[in-house]
Amino acid sequence: MDERVVQRSNDGTIKFLWGLWDGLQVESVLIPEDKRLTLCISTQVGCPIDCDFCVTAKGGFTRNLTKGEILGQVVQAQMHSPDRPISNIVLMGMGEPLLNLDNVIETMNTAQDSDGLGLSHRKITLSTVGLIPQMEELGRRSRINLAVSLHGTTEEQRSAIMPINRKYSLEDLVAAMKAYPLPPRKAITIEYILLAGVNDTIEDAERLARLLRGVKAKVNLIPYNKNPYTDYGRPTDRDILAFQERMMARGYHTITRLNRGNDIDAACGQLGGYEQQKPGRKSKAERQVELAEKAESGA
Repeated sequence: MDERVVQRSNDGTIKFLWGLWDGLQVESVLIPEDKRLTLCISTQVGCPIDCDFCVTAKGGFTRNLTKGEILGQVVQAQMHSPDRPISNIVLMGMGEPLLNLDNVIETMNTAQDSDGLGLSHRKITLSTVGLIPQMEELGRRSRINLAVSLHGTTEEQRSAIMPINRKYSLEDLVAAMKAYPLPPRKAITIEYILLAGVNDTIEDAERLARLLRGVKAKVNLIPYNKNPYTDYGRPTDRDILAFQERMMARGYHTITRLNRGNDIDAACGQLGGYEQQKPGRKSKAERQVELAEKAESGA
């Protein structure tokens, strides 16, 4: 794989666009913080899950990344920080990691090996929308951290923005999280994107707290990062804080994730290295207008 584009954010975040052997491309993001250097990597070219709010999904899905392509992101990104080793890896870039499970596990085993990167399993986190059979397999085969993208507090609400919920329901997913074999001193990270007017109310916070009863969990709130490919908005700071405070009042360790790399489209949900693969996907608003026009014309 080759380095095609490197973009640097005002906050120090670096986004990489990697070219693959077959002309396709993926992105990864290097995030410097005071006490750690985190690399967010991709596991697929595009994504087949089709969450309505995610930019990556708008480009469709092409293929899984190979073990070499997954590890290559780490090796090449490290070259941009020769004096500071990458301390954390998050599999939260393009794609659903559990749909490329064998390659992901074998690559992360290499990352943990003393002859590889020497990272602790506590420094690697895999994020999934909640593919229950593969999630259970991950728990049997690996000790890396698990993060689950919930983003909804009712079956109807989550299904509207995450079609996968029609296959693996919220109820079944919560049961799977309760049964997940967590190593000592670990918790599942619940990722919850806050979408203005969709899932950001105090009532949503109350339902989320009830859903997570019995799950050893901590909560990451992610205020939505606007982009030109979707029609969702970011809640107000007041609503974000109210949601966080309600979750904390219910006993959950809850943080609001900082917006990093937004000025270079490197923030959560914005990775779109797909553009040269399948460009031109219309926004939801444009699709709704087209459907209304067809209905009026009788087409």
